[in-house]
Amino acid sequence: MIDPLKARLEKIQKFSDATKRRTDFYTDIAEMDDGADLVSSLRCLQKAPAPGKKMQKIGLAMVLAPEPVTTPIGIALIAAGTFFEKKYNSSTIHTIGHHTKENFAAIKDFKNSIS
Repeated sequence: MIDPLKARLEKIQKFSDATKRRTDFYTDIAEMDDGADLVSSLRCLQKAPAPGKKMQKIGLAMVLAPEPVTTPIGIALIAAGTFFEKKYNSSTIHTIGHHTKENFAAIKDFKNSIS
């Protein structure tokens, strides 16, 4: 029979080890800091820029404006935003991990269906 206190202690030790590794990783990154280049690169991993979506929103606002001059400009901005959305990849670490999990699940289902 497994002692519940030992199991709880092992779980706490695992959390402690994970926290220590994460802290060491962040301190190593902080020591590598070479100015704005590293900060902007790490920021892009967490939150990717999305120029296409911003252009589409501005274009929609211009189309909805009551002036007749803004309508063709808004349509052009929406089209350009759609092009940028297809051209530039706005994926982050989170989305890459999510798609990787989906692919592993699909591969696992495929293996299970074969065997």
